[in-house]
Amino acid sequence: MQTSSIIYLGELRTEAVHKLSGNKLITDAPPDNQGKGEYFSPTDLLATSLGSCMLTIMGIAARTHGFDIDGTKVAITKVMGTNPRRVVEIVVELTFPHNNYSPKERKLLELSAKECPVANSLHPDLKQTVKFEFAQTT
Repeated sequence: MQTSSIIYLGELRTEAVHKLSGNKLITDAPPDNQGKGEYFSPTDLLATSLGSCMLTIMGIAARTHGFDIDGTKVAITKVMGTNPRRVVEIVVELTFPHNNYSPKERKLLELSAKECPVANSLHPDLKQTVKFEFAQTT
């Protein structure tokens, strides 16, 4: 089954439609590459996909093992390179809402994040820096 369809709208902008749900998203070229930067760029989506995938796979692992990661946040930083222009590093900073995870649960979360399908699909030359922060409870 087709995943999505994309149309070029002009002015370095595209609209993609998710075939299963009908949801739409728009992309723009970034300002440093002749675009307006009013929406995610394709490379922003690449980097964001990594963080979203990690959260999803960790959520599955947590649910399977009887705990949750509700409220976990991810900050994504995309680092661009030149010659050729490409993403050279994605920094993923995961912040968990509390520090009540057992050592076993923490290890499960760390292993799950790094084994998500997006992480495994990216070229090994693309550096993936993943940081885990467990918030302190008061």
